[in-house]
Amino acid sequence: MPDKPRPLRFGYHGFAGVPEAIAHAAREAGTEVELIEYAVDDPFRLLRSGELDLMIAKFCCHEPDLATSATLMTDARAAVVGASHPLSGRDSVSIEEVAAYDGFECPGTMPGYVWDTVVPRRTPGGRPIRRRYSVRSTQEMMELVSRGEAVHISLLSLAAFAPHSVRVVPIHDLPPAPVFLTWCREPGAPGVRAFVARAEAEMSAAPVDVRRTHLRPTHLRTTGA
Repeated sequence: MPDKPRPLRFGYHGFAGVPEAIAHAAREAGTEVELIEYAVDDPFRLLRSGELDLMIAKFCCHEPDLATSATLMTDARAAVVGASHPLSGRDSVSIEEVAAYDGFECPGTMPGYVWDTVVPRRTPGGRPIRRRYSVRSTQEMMELVSRGEAVHISLLSLAAFAPHSVRVVPIHDLPPAPVFLTWCREPGAPGVRAFVARAEAEMSAAPVDVRRTHLRPTHLRTTGA
């Protein structure tokens, strides 16, 4: 009897509904997908070490050894603020207002060009965005935000798992982040390209916002970071 193929190891960071929705769209009978959370401060390490077969990426990826899919979903922009912050009760805010508060430097070894799209150096109106704090984890970031010491320019999907001590407020004048897949060009794990092709066929023609994901597919299993 042939050995059972191992699950496709699918990396994500943040809201698990995103990889769940993509795996559901790309599912094939008999295929098992294992969700593995990766650290934001070194996002491509598990992929390059062979511990992941593919992963969710957002904003952009220009790494020469990594391939990328078409955009599959979008994730709206948001400001993460403390529950007692002056912006916390707003329905939405402008990035020009958010720039009045201290933010975060690029964490760890995340490529600087990616962080420049997450936290732009200047607003569309030309106002500089202050990158004051250096952190290595989402937990550290949330602690500073909770205490009202900083504001994080991020994604609206964080609302799905943010602690009660913070508020996630939409930013209405920044474009949403594209959500796509990335994987190693060589050698490439078996089944990855077929999985990507199925996901693109189902999702890339009209990418939806991640807030519309409410799936819990039964063929997934999740492994923490």
